[in-house]
Amino acid sequence: MNSETYLDFCFIKEASGNFATEIDKLLSDLFKDVRLNWYLDEKSIDGVDIVVAEVKGMSRWESEEETIEFIENHAKDTFWKYLQGYQMNVYMAKRGCNTCGTN
Repeated sequence: MNSETYLDFCFIKEASGNFATEIDKLLSDLFKDVRLNWYLDEKSIDGVDIVVAEVKGMSRWESEEETIEFIENHAKDTFWKYLQGYQMNVYMAKRGCNTCGTN
C-alpha cells in the first residue's frame, strides 16, 4: 500500500557553487525507484552553501523508521557528509472512507 511521504533535508558545505546540482544528483540516485519529487532551495551565506530539499510523493514505506532504514542502506557517503538536519512524515493510506472504521 502506498503512503504519502514528506521529507525535508538540510545540506551544508563550504561554498563552491552549484551545490543544488550536486544535491539533485544525490537525490536522483537515492530515490531512483521511488515515486518522489523534490524542490531545492539554494543559498550561500558566510562562506557556506546551503540547500534545503523538500521531498514529497508516494512511497511503499509504512513508517518513518522504514524510510530511515532505506536511506541508511542506499545513500552515498556524500549525502551523509552534507546532511545537517532532516524532518520526515509518512502517512499510510487507509482503506475505505475513514468515517466509520468498518470499510
